[in-house]
Formats: sequence, structure tokens, C-alpha cells
Amino acid sequence: MARTLQADYLVIGAGALGMGFTDALVDHDATARVALVDRRHGPGGHWLEAYPFVRLHQSSCFYGVASTLLGGGALQTTGPEAGLQERAAQPEIVSYYARVLDRLVGTGRVDFLPGSDFDGHRTVTSRITGERVEVPESCRIVNAHYLAPTIPAEAPPPFAVADGARVVPVNDLVRLEDAPSQYVVVGSGKTATDAIVWLLGRGLDPGAICWVRPRDPWMLDRARVQPDPSIFFGLAADLMQAVAASTSLDDAFVRLEEAGVMLRIDRSVTPTMAKAPTLARWELDLLRTVEDVVRRGHVTSVSRGRLDLAEGLVRIAGDAVVVHCAADGLKHPPLVPVWRPSDITIQPVRAGFPCLGAALVGYVEATRGDDAEKNRLVRPSNYGNSLPQWASMNLLGTRNAQAFSAEPDIRAWADGVALNPARVPSGHPGSVALDEARARLAEHAGPALDKLATYC
Repeated sequence: MARTLQADYLVIGAGALGMGFTDALVDHDATARVALVDRRHGPGGHWLEAYPFVRLHQSSCFYGVASTLLGGGALQTTGPEAGLQERAAQPEIVSYYARVLDRLVGTGRVDFLPGSDFDGHRTVTSRITGERVEVPESCRIVNAHYLAPTIPAEAPPPFAVADGARVVPVNDLVRLEDAPSQYVVVGSGKTATDAIVWLLGRGLDPGAICWVRPRDPWMLDRARVQPDPSIFFGLAADLMQAVAASTSLDDAFVRLEEAGVMLRIDRSVTPTMAKAPTLARWELDLLRTVEDVVRRGHVTSVSRGRLDLAEGLVRIAGDAVVVHCAADGLKHPPLVPVWRPSDITIQPVRAGFPCLGAALVGYVEATRGDDAEKNRLVRPSNYGNSLPQWASMNLLGTRNAQAFSAEPDIRAWADGVALNPARVPSGHPGSVALDEARARLAEHAGPALDKLATYC
């Protein structure tokens, strides 16, 4: 027989989105009771399984939950990113979420059910003990797993692997016991760039790397995405000004490159991928040293000494290690209303800052009673992938920011939350650069949004 757990919300997923929602909800609704469930053994979602050398690609302060700053909010003082905000590594992120969970459970209003499966209705079953837990009919289901990423450690390669071929997920790079004569890195996104930067940082000759890059990516210059109001508003103004003046999406990205916002690895190739993670220019310099780049579509199979791709075959070393960085990563399911009779489905709200979106959904749920009004204030956006999806992400995200910022209480809350890149902290002295950026943003935002609507 199942045990009944009294809860007002059953949150499915204790990753970044589930934790962000729960934290804001509990802090702004003094009576809410939450059951937080995850199939993994602890909070933190995919960070528990991430490759050990991964770091956030954005500043630590933009990640986590609204109540608790991730890291110390300090600038890096040494290394190639001196002067930029600190970026947490995987162990720090996992420890951070464990501390946040302790705080939430300590309120007496949050129960955590780790290592458990949700049946899609109102029952949770422990993978360890088999115990079944039910929540009452009045309990609202919160789907914080709708956009859960796929990572190489948990997904087989999306290609066939013949006997004798050495294929490893990116996590296993740190566990290799003998050095191959060649590393073949398969993937175009952040995981692949991290793997290559890690290998080169350990002294590997760039000539020992073959990079299978089915699509070239556009990436954001990390120095332009910082929690300094003049820097962030300058980024937003440059983005809107470039889009407003553009004649096509490709032209918009070239203008953004000229403005120092966007980066591409090979300036002779027009990228078609625009997930737009941040990249530091020192990383870009390293990536450009890899000259053996394969652009023949996706890998279909790997054999000893051979890659078969959609557009032909490539010979590789017989002892080559093929590094699988080709998991789907960010998901792109259909957008649905955040608030529906069946559930609350957490989705991005503004471009590039998913943790802010999750916290905003939690805050609005705690402070508003009508679902129609909640959906008016917080509409879902999408992640970027293709250039048109990037346009949609920025169009919807900007419209969302305009809508929720028009609410005095939400604006006050967001201005006090480090997760919000557009906040101007109380007591900020202001500057000529900030005033100039805001003026340019106001001038170009309207025309840029009209242009983005035609590009989606």
C-alpha cells in the first residue's frame, strides 16, 4: 500500500529548474508544501553526471537559485580570464545544490524523494526500497523535467560502433590509461569545445586531434556577458542595433561579430548553429589551432581506422580514441503554456538564463492566484539551435522581460536577484557607459523586435 504524503506541489526533477522553482515558491508562499522527486541520488540534475572538467559557461552568479548566490560573486584574479566573473566547476555546483536542498528541507515544508520514479500521475516509487508514495488530488504537478538535457555519460553514441573501435564518452577522457596517436572529437557544441580545450591544455599537439564538426557554431564572447550593468546593457544594445540594421539573419550575426558580441571558430565558414554558449577568446585561440576539421555531416558508424559519415568516409588512426560529445544536449520540445490544468511546465522565459526563468515561475506561482494572469506575465520561450530558433528565443525572451518588468513587485524582486542579468543593484552609482547603452537599447529595440519576428 502506498503512503500518502501531504503536499501542495509535486516537483518532478531536482535539477536547476526544479530547484529554482521550489526555492522561490517556498520563500514567497509561507504555507506551500513541496514534494521534490528525482531519479538521481541527490539534487543537481545532470551536474551529478557531468564530465569532471566542465565549468559553467556563464558567470556563477547567473546560475542556481534566487535565495543563494553560487560562489562568492568575485572576479577572477589570475589566469586567462582575470577580470571576468568566476565560473563554478562541477564539484562546486553539486555541493551548492546539496546546501540549497538542506535549507529547503530545513523549512519543514519540503520533502525530498531521491532515487525515485514518477508514474505520470500522482505516485512516486523508490528505486531503492520499492516504497510507493502518493500525493493527494489537490497537489499540483510541476514538470521540471520537460527540458532535461541528454548528456554523453547517459546516452549511447548516436552512431554504430564496430568491434575493435575505441569510442568513449567525454567523461572518460580523464580515465584513459594509454595515450592514442589520435583523438577524434565528435560534436559541434560546448561539450566538444570543452574537450578540445582540455586536451590542448594538457599539452596535446593540435595535430593529434581530428574534429568532426557537422555544423559550425556561433558563440557569445564571454567578456560581454557579465554582471556589470554597463557591460550587459551594452551587449543588449549591440544585439538590438545589429539586428535592426540587418538584412538577413546571417547578416545580423556578421554584424554581431563585428560588434564583438558573437564569435565563430572559422571565419571562412558561415555557421548554422546558434545555441550561443559563451566562449572566451583564449579558448577561441586554442580551438583555431585544430586544423583537421571534418565537415561531412553526422557520423553514421565508427570502425577501427574509419569513420563513416552522411557524406562519405574518413580514415583515422587504427588506435584512435573517438570522443563522443554528440548527445542532443538542450531539448526543443513544443512550447506549451507554463500553467495548465494538468501541470505547471517550467520552460525558459528569457534568452540565455534558464535559472532566472525557473525562479520567476516560482515567484509568480507564489504571488498570483489566477492561471490566466500568470500565463500573461510569463510566457514560454525556446532554446536556440538554428539561427531562426535563436531569433525566436530573443524575440520571445525580450517580450517576456517587457511584460514581467511592467509589474512593480516582479521588477522589485528581479532587481534584487543576482540571477537577473539586467538588474541594476540598489545603490549602483551609474555611469556614462550605462546611460549610453540604455539609450541605444531604447532606440533600437522596437525595430529589432520587428525584424526578429520576420526571421523566426
